[in-house]
Amino acid sequence: MTHEHSALDGTGKPSPHEVADILTERIRSGRLRAGERMPTQETLADEFGVERRAIRQALDLLRDAGLLTAGVRGAPARITPPREGEASTEPQQTAAGLRPRVLEAFRSRHVTIDAICLTAESLNLALADPLQLMRSGQVTPESVTVRLLLPSRDLDLAFPRPAEDAADERKVHEHWLSLRNSHGQVLRSSLRALRTTRGIDVDVTLKALPFTPPVKLYLLNGSEALFAYYTVKKREEQIDDTPTVIYDALGSDSLLFAFERAGEARDESFVVQSQAWFDGLWGTLASDITLAG
Repeated sequence: MTHEHSALDGTGKPSPHEVADILTERIRSGRLRAGERMPTQETLADEFGVERRAIRQALDLLRDAGLLTAGVRGAPARITPPREGEASTEPQQTAAGLRPRVLEAFRSRHVTIDAICLTAESLNLALADPLQLMRSGQVTPESVTVRLLLPSRDLDLAFPRPAEDAADERKVHEHWLSLRNSHGQVLRSSLRALRTTRGIDVDVTLKALPFTPPVKLYLLNGSEALFAYYTVKKREEQIDDTPTVIYDALGSDSLLFAFERAGEARDESFVVQSQAWFDGLWGTLASDITLAG
C-alpha cells in the first residue's frame, strides 16, 4: 500500500469512498486525463490492497459524480471529458486547468491569447486539442492572435539555477534556453501552419523580457485571466546525461487560479489589471526575441 493510501488509514484498508477520493484527485490534477481509460479493476484492487467489489463501488461513485463514462462490459471506463463550455472554478494544477479553458477559447470567432511564462511548455500542451480540432475542421475560428512573453536568452535567471557550487551554471542556463527555444518554435510553427491548411488568419508574436517572471499568466480572449505562482523547489534534473541539483519551478504543477471578466467585481478587476500589466510590459520592456541557437 502506498503512502497516498496509508495516509488515509495507517492500519486498515481504504474504504470505497476513500478510493474514490484518491481517484477523483488524480482526475482533477490531470494525472488521469480526460479520454483516457481507467486502470482495470484488477490493477486498482492490487494497488489499493482491497477486493474488486470495493473498487466497483468506488468507480460507481465516480460515475455518479460524472467523472467516468458508463463503459462497456469487459472494458475499463474512460475519464469523462469536460462538457462544452464547462471548466472547473476550483484551482487546479496547470496541466489540468489550462487545457479545457484554452479549448473553449478557440470556439470563439476571434481568438486572442496573451501569455507570460518561462518556456511555453504548458501552453503547447494546452493547444494540442484545439489544434487537432482546427485541422479536422471541427473548430473554425476566423483569426488567432497569440502574444507570448518569455525571459531573454542573456538573462541571469533567478531560476532555474544550480543549487550546488559544483554545478555548471552555464549548462543549466543552456538547458533552460533549449527548452524555451524548442517550445517557442513549436508553438509558433504549429499555429502559423493553420494559415495554409485551414485559411485561418494567424498572428503569433514572441518577445523577450529582461527579468525572470515569478508567476505565469494566461489571458484568453480578453475575458479570462489564469494565474499561477512559480513555486521554486530544489530538485534533480538530467542535464547532458548528468544528474544536476537545481533550484527550479515545474510550471505544469503550479496551481492555476481562474478569474472571469463576467464574474464578480473583484474578478473583473483582476482580469482588467492583468491585461493592463501584460500590455504595459509588451509595449515597454519587452524586446525582439531570438529562438535559434
